[in-house]
Amino acid sequence: MDLSTLRHSTSHVMAQAVKALWPDTKLGIGPSIEDGFYYDFDKKEPFAPEDLAKIEERMRQIIKADHKFEKQEMKKAEALKLFEKMGESYKIDLIKAIPDEVVTIYKDGDFLDLCRGPHIESTGRIKAFRLLSIAGAYWHGIETNPMLQRIYGTAFETEKELKEHLTLIEEAKKRDHRVLGKQLEYFSLNEEVGPGLVLYHPKGAMMRSIIEDYIRKEHIKRGYELVLGPHIMKSDIWMTSGHYDYYKENMYFFEIEKQEYAIKPMNCPGHILVYKSKTRSYRDLPLRYFELGTVYRNEKSGVLHGLLRVRGFTQDDSHIFCLREQVEDEIMKVIDFVVDTLKVFGFDEFSVELSTRPAKSIGNDADWEAAEKALVNALDKKNLKYAINAGDGAFYGPKIDIKLKDALKREWQCATIQCDFALPERFDLKYIDQDGKEKRPIMLHRVILGSLERFTGALIEHFAGAMPLWLAPVQCAIIPVSEKALGYAREVESTLREKGIRTTLDASNERLQKKIRTAEVEKIPYMIVIGEKEASERSLSVRSKAEGDLGKMSQDDFIKRITKEIEVKTKGR
Repeated sequence: MDLSTLRHSTSHVMAQAVKALWPDTKLGIGPSIEDGFYYDFDKKEPFAPEDLAKIEERMRQIIKADHKFEKQEMKKAEALKLFEKMGESYKIDLIKAIPDEVVTIYKDGDFLDLCRGPHIESTGRIKAFRLLSIAGAYWHGIETNPMLQRIYGTAFETEKELKEHLTLIEEAKKRDHRVLGKQLEYFSLNEEVGPGLVLYHPKGAMMRSIIEDYIRKEHIKRGYELVLGPHIMKSDIWMTSGHYDYYKENMYFFEIEKQEYAIKPMNCPGHILVYKSKTRSYRDLPLRYFELGTVYRNEKSGVLHGLLRVRGFTQDDSHIFCLREQVEDEIMKVIDFVVDTLKVFGFDEFSVELSTRPAKSIGNDADWEAAEKALVNALDKKNLKYAINAGDGAFYGPKIDIKLKDALKREWQCATIQCDFALPERFDLKYIDQDGKEKRPIMLHRVILGSLERFTGALIEHFAGAMPLWLAPVQCAIIPVSEKALGYAREVESTLREKGIRTTLDASNERLQKKIRTAEVEKIPYMIVIGEKEASERSLSVRSKAEGDLGKMSQDDFIKRITKEIEVKTKGR
């Protein structure tokens, strides 16, 4: 049985149950999604958490009745009359948007719904399901439209699979970066600032800085040159690039002295203009420009999600200008860079997708074919298996997406490599070849970590907030047992800070166990407990989050231990 079809059918049964319990409720849409399904409802009173149990019970009755799913074809005009009579205004909206003159309706028992299908044979085929949560969702995802209530659920072929999935959901809740981000004081999202705009707190800013420092040094080591562009540019630039025509709805515009400007959604035009600032020779290529570039995109509020989907974010963005014969080699180098970086950050598994030309695009067929071939050849030479994501390339070129897998085997889109013949043409980029003639370079757009916001969110969930030592914003907590040990504790704090070890000192009047508990809750990798005996011996009593009590050691031995662990980037899980 196809899982998507099973889940979509279960969403219909859920809608049927809701209508039976609250007949005045109006129906929106109910698709299957990656891990389950949802259905949107317009109900005067909000659903309460306890309503989910009532809906599930009614669903079981419908399943027990084993109604067949019957497909009916109906003329559009007839369907409009039918759903007008039923008072289903959202279905009428959907029918009007259907270009065909015939629509399909599915009926089971006394319930019918507008649907393309397919469905399972009958409701009795549903064996294992669970309703999970209630959320709000604007109709069509547009903020000016009515806010509907969305009920999420999931379904599997067996109870065993369902239980395994529910266990995974519970584990994911414990790792939710939004909860941990607040608990550990990493970041916050404040409505006074605006949705999708992140405020980094000291610990989060420190971790962000560590990530940036690492990725910047790696780029320089691998032959990239640093560039930096403005956050706003005249709209003319975005007209030339094609973003004005193909990406305008995702951009922010404003006017200065009767000239329209846009806040940059991408960094590529700035890098292109740096390339174009002087005459280039074939001997100069490849040129690899790198920028930790902050961009802003007008994402709909309904899709914003913690750090994973925001309106303002920073990318480890690079654009490589190269000769045609250099393209495959440069793509393979980027792939190596991605794989090496994922391993350093503790991600050992990933998947790969090749996204091809979308319906709305720029450039000619021959260039698109050449760009796609270069990506395919590079993947084949690296012996990487990949799935085809048809029609999901950028408007200027096909791309490779590398999705990391976290500790729960969930995929996160971060790295991407895009092969672009079109923008060099649009911006009339040139280099002087060895024959003295002007020729066009090829351009690769690529990110390694992608959005630093999304990557940080993925890291927090991957490690459940207990960051590896080298990434931990606070690496060591010093806990004096009493006032008498405080002087030595401050001396140790100063020594560790001088050695570059990120250290905090708990000088509060709380009891020892409370201080230890606080450090544990904050997921600090090391604790140093200092009493009068340690002060007199000038020793340290060390506890590791990963290994437990390590006993006494000298300051020098502890510094050697922690420094070595940081250098090898031990995961510390």
